[in-house]
Amino acid sequence: MTALRVLTEIRIESLGAISAATAEFGRGLTVLTGETGAGKTMVVTGLHLLGGARADATRVRSDADRAVVEGRFTTTDLDDATAARLDAMLDSSGAERDEDGSVIALRSVSRDGPSRAYLGGRSVPAKALTGFTNGLLTLHGQNDQLRLMRPEEQRGALDRFAAASPALEHYRRLRDAWLSARRDLRDRRNRARELAQEADRLKFALHEIDAVDPQPGEDDALVADIIRLSELDTLREAAAGARAELSGIAEDYSAQSATERLARAKAALAATDDARLRAVAAQLDEALAVVVDAGRELGDYLEQLPADASALDAKLARQAQLRTLTRKYAADIDGVLRWAQESRQRLAQLDVSEEGLASLERRADELARQLANAAVNLSTIRRDAANRLAEAVTAELSALAMADAEFTIGVTTDRAEHGDAAALRLPSGELARAGSDGIDLVEFGFAAHRGMTVLPLAKSASGGELSRVMLALEVVLATSRKEAAGATMVFDEVDAGVGGRAAVQIGRRLARLARTHQVIVVTHLPQVAAYADVHLVVHSRDGASGVRRLSGDDRVAELARMLAGLGESDSGRAHARELLDAAQNDEI
Repeated sequence: MTALRVLTEIRIESLGAISAATAEFGRGLTVLTGETGAGKTMVVTGLHLLGGARADATRVRSDADRAVVEGRFTTTDLDDATAARLDAMLDSSGAERDEDGSVIALRSVSRDGPSRAYLGGRSVPAKALTGFTNGLLTLHGQNDQLRLMRPEEQRGALDRFAAASPALEHYRRLRDAWLSARRDLRDRRNRARELAQEADRLKFALHEIDAVDPQPGEDDALVADIIRLSELDTLREAAAGARAELSGIAEDYSAQSATERLARAKAALAATDDARLRAVAAQLDEALAVVVDAGRELGDYLEQLPADASALDAKLARQAQLRTLTRKYAADIDGVLRWAQESRQRLAQLDVSEEGLASLERRADELARQLANAAVNLSTIRRDAANRLAEAVTAELSALAMADAEFTIGVTTDRAEHGDAAALRLPSGELARAGSDGIDLVEFGFAAHRGMTVLPLAKSASGGELSRVMLALEVVLATSRKEAAGATMVFDEVDAGVGGRAAVQIGRRLARLARTHQVIVVTHLPQVAAYADVHLVVHSRDGASGVRRLSGDDRVAELARMLAGLGESDSGRAHARELLDAAQNDEI
C-alpha cells in the first residue's frame, strides 16, 4: 500500500529559535535532525498550533511582534468518509481550497494580543482547526508518553484497537437516559407532597373558571352593555326623537318628516326638463335612501333596548364574576383563558397517582437492565481485544530489541458500593460503577525481562522503555484495519533514552509504519534518520534557525555528525555512509 501524503508543507515565522523557515514533507518517513537548541521541536510546536493547541506568547521571538505558522494540507489521498467530513467542515466555515485543491491552515500568535486562526482564507476559532486536523494529524511527544500512564489514555488506546466506539456510544446514550430516569423518579418521590398540593390548586382554579365559563372578549362587551343600560331612558328618547324626525313615526306626530320633505323635493326637481336640476334630484334620491336606512336602524335599536332596567343588574352580576377571575389569574378574560389552557397542560404532566410513580419505576428498571447488558457487551469487547493487543505489542517490543519484555492489559470491573449514585446491578448480580466510559478499569502492565513481576506501566518502565512501548503500541494501532488514527503521524523524540540495536529497530519500525502513513519524526538518532525517505535538518546561523532538505554528501555529513560529532572526518563519513546504505537496502 502506498503511503499517504496529507501534510505537504509548513511555514514558520518568528517562533522560538526559528526566524523564518519552510519545510516540505513527502510521502513515507520524514526525519528532522539538528544540533540541540537549533529549533527542531519548534516544528512540532507549530503543528500543535495548527491543531488548535493553546498559544503561548512566550514562544514569539524577542525581535518580533508575532509568530506565524502556516500549514498546507492535501486531502486527495483520504478515504471518502474523511474527505466528506472535511468538505462539510470547510463549507460550514466558508473556507476555500487553494488552486491546487489543498487547504491552508494558519495560526498567528501575538506577543501582546490574542492568537488568531485561519482556515482556507477565513478567520475561524482555534477549535475549528482542531476539528479540521482531527483525523489528519496524530502528534506524539514526551508529554504523550506521560499521558500513556493515565488510565483514561490506556482505555482509549484499547478502545481504538477494539473498534469499540459504536458500543461505547450506545452505552453512553443508555446511561444518559438511565440517569435522567433516575433523577425523575427521585424528584417524583421527594416532591410527592408538593406536586399533589400543586395539582389540587390547579384543579380548584380550573373548576372555578369552568363554573363561570367566561367567553373571549366578554369583559369588554359587558362594559359597553352596562354603559348603555345605565343611560336607558336617555338613549331611548334620543333614538326615538331622531327616528321621528327622519320618518315621522309617532302617535302624536303631525309635522312633516325629513323623509316626506326629501321625497317632495326630489319629485319637484325630477319633473323638470333641466339637466342640472334632474342631477340634483338624483342626489336627493341617494340622500333619501340613506335617511330611510337610518330610520330603520334606529327602529331596530329601539326594539333591542330592554323594556326596563332589570337587565342592568344581571350584567353587573356577570361583570362581578369575571372580575373575580381577573383578580386571581390574569389582567383580562382572554388572559384568564390562556392561563386555564396552560394550567390544564401542566396538570396533565403532574401525574401524582401511584400508577404514575410505578410507571417511572418500571422505566428506570428497564433502562438499568438495558444499560447493564450494554456495559457487559462493551466489557466483553474490551476483554477480547485486550489479549490480542497485548500479544501484538509484546511482539513489537521483541522487534524493538526487547525480546524478554512482557506487556499486559488488565480489564477489571470497577466495583461500586451501596449508595453510590452510579451503582449498576449487572446480570451476574455484581454491583458495578457505571462511569461515562463503562464499568471497566483498564491498566497496562509491563515487565522488561521475563521472570520479573509485571507491574503497572507507570511503575515499571524507564524513559527509554516507555518510548518503545508507545511506539510499539502506535505501530500496532496504525497497522490494525480497525484503527482510525490520523493519516500523518508525528513523533517528537520518542526515541529518547534509546541507542544501539534498539535504535536500529525503532528506525525499521518507523519505516514500516511509513508504508501506510505519512510519518514525521524529530530524532537525535542516526540509526533512525538513516531510514528516512526525506531528511530535513534544522540549522542555526546568526542566532536564527532555518530548515533545509538534505541529500547526497550533505546527508552523509549530517549522519556522521549525529554519530559522534565526526561530520568532517573520513572515518565518520564512512561509518555514516555504511549506516545509510544498510538502512536503504533493508528489506523491512
